[in-house]
This record gives sequence, structure tokens and C-alpha cells, in this order.
Amino acid sequence: MNRRIGVAVLGLGWMGQSHARSMLRIPSLFPKRSFDPVLVVCADTEEERRERAVRDFGFERAVADWREAIDSDDVDVVWVTAPNMLHIPMIEAACAAGKAVFSEKPIGGKPEQTVAAYQAATAAGVRSAVGYNYLWAPLVLHARNLIASGALGDITHYRGRFVSMYGSDELGLLTWRFILDQAGYGVTSDILSHSVSLAQFLVGDITEVVGMRNTTIPQRPLPTGAASHYGRGRPEDPKGDVENEDFASMLCTFENGATGTFEVSRTMVGPESQNAFEVYGTKGALAWNLEKMNELQYYKLTDDPSSGYTTIFGGERFPFHGVFSPGQANPIGLEDLVAIEDYSFLEAVATDAPFSPSFREAVDVVNVQQALIESWDSRTWENVVDLAGGSDGK
Repeated sequence: MNRRIGVAVLGLGWMGQSHARSMLRIPSLFPKRSFDPVLVVCADTEEERRERAVRDFGFERAVADWREAIDSDDVDVVWVTAPNMLHIPMIEAACAAGKAVFSEKPIGGKPEQTVAAYQAATAAGVRSAVGYNYLWAPLVLHARNLIASGALGDITHYRGRFVSMYGSDELGLLTWRFILDQAGYGVTSDILSHSVSLAQFLVGDITEVVGMRNTTIPQRPLPTGAASHYGRGRPEDPKGDVENEDFASMLCTFENGATGTFEVSRTMVGPESQNAFEVYGTKGALAWNLEKMNELQYYKLTDDPSSGYTTIFGGERFPFHGVFSPGQANPIGLEDLVAIEDYSFLEAVATDAPFSPSFREAVDVVNVQQALIESWDSRTWENVVDLAGGSDGK
């Protein structure tokens, strides 16, 4: 008999909605699961979202106070999908209540906040998860298997980048994402976290880094009323200072001796969501780009004069893909990755199995971020240090 798992979602913005939809989809996608998810309660400060939670998503109820949702006896797992600076109080309360907790990245906006979340989960002995959803792309999982099998030989270099346009409009409003005490750091918290998590997932630990940052658009129009993240001001509107970075780049060394380069930006014009990696080895290479999520480029070293990259198309022969789309080269989408990670986490909760990426892996990511931040001031190479002291947790 499947275990009933009561779910609370804190914040019904885009990611909250995405996770709520995945709960509704899981029973039809994964018939052999060990659990049945139940959307018990949604917490949001906006009345319209609370109404939608019940009417459109089927939550049993909706509340304005997230503490009420966490304290509910019929909630087993809490999804934290609120703005960055609300993550830590929500996570700490969920852990104190003995609830398993899934948090969207970056878990707070600063490295020390991620460490605090990990320590809270470890002290409470609760299971945790972090939303590095790109790790669950079937072709990323295949890339990891290829690397682990030795198909690429010894890994010599990794190139990671996440270049996006979401902040490229200089008249885009000065919303919370651009304020240090509301979002934390800029692109290093927001999207570098995805690039580093992919690198660690595929290649291994990073041991030292050096890098730079830049705020490309130093001022933005002040929001009025309930400003959207994608709202737009006018040239004559009063402006305020952007307090975190629009761009960052990093050189690094991996524990296995490979070198790496990273670049992230929210203001470049052209690449719209280019979360990409290239892995180079002594016997071959791989390349993947979120903009073409269902394609993996594979180069196999050979004496054949017609050698070159081969395109591997996604299909049901790869992990999870066939759950959503049969056959070969029939694509899946971003919310399918969310469904995969939510199913995998809840299956771990239901069966008391280990799960990754947990808050431990989130700390591994911010260890790198902290070394990068220190290099901005020292303008030299910095060692990556475990900010949590190397303790183990779930």
C-alpha cells in the first residue's frame, strides 16, 4: 500500500506552481511509486494566488501565514518556493517541526545561509533536497554515465556557462532580485549555482578558484505597487542602485586535476537561456545546452578521417525520458525535469532511502561561491573550503 505524503507549498509563484503541477502529474506518470502525494496546503501572501491554489491546483486549503502551513499535522513534506531571503526561516521552521524539506535554489542568497539550512536539517535529522533540476535531464544523466564509464578517458577540462537575458533590459524594474538583503548575491547565487552543481555532478569537486564580477546595469527604475520581476519602467522614472552582480566569471581547478572555466550573466543580449557545459577528455568530449535540452553532442576520438561530433537525441532509451514521451527524438520539457526530481525525492522519503542533491550538495556549491567572492577582493586564487566543516547529513 502506498504511503500518503501530505505536501505544503510555500509560495505559489512560477516554481511553486511548477512543483504543484508535478504533484498532480506524478500518479499518472509513475504508477509503480511507493507513495501518493496530497496537496494539503499552500501558503501565499497574495489572496488571488491562495484562491488559485484551491480552485485550479486542488490544494485542500490555502493560508496567508506560512507558519500555519508548516505546523499542520497533515503535512509531511514542505516545498520552499518563496523569494530567497524567506528560505532560511521557512527551512528552519520546517526542520524544527520534523518535516522533510525541499528548497528551491539558491537556499537563501548568501553562502552562510545555505550552511545554516544544512545545519538545521542535519540537527533535526530530516531529509532535504535542493532544486538543481537540470541534473535530472535524461541526457545529463547519460553524460554522467558516459564519463563514469571512462568513455571520455581522463577529464582534462570543463567549460560551464549560464548566460541569460532576464535582466538585459536597462528599464527592467529594481525588484528584489537586484537587492542584496532580499536576493543575496546576484548571478553567482541565482544561476552560477546551476553551473557549479552540474560540474560537480559530472566531474567532481572543485579545489581552487579565481574570478571577477561586474554590474553591467548599475541602476534600474524603482518599482511602484506590486511590481513583476519582468515589469518595465520609463526612462524618466526615479532609479535606484543595483546591489549585486550581473556578470561573473571563474577559472578553477578540479580535485582530479582538470581545469575549468565558467561564465554567467543575466544581462547579455542574444543567449536567452544558455545553461551549457562542455566536457573534454583524452578520448572524447561532450557538449549540452539547455536551449537544446534533448540533444547531446558526443565526440569520440578515432582514426576515421570523417570524425566529428555526433548528435545523440533524447528518447525512451535514456533514464526517465520514456515516462513522458515514447520513441526517439520526441522531446520533453523543463517541467518534466521538475516532475522527475519531485518524484525521486518523494520516493526517497517514502522508502527512507538516501537522496541527492540534498542540502549537503547545496553547501558544496556555495563552498565554491564563497571562494569566488573572496577572490573578487583578493584578486588572486582562493582555496575552496568546506564552510560546514565536513559533517555529514541526509
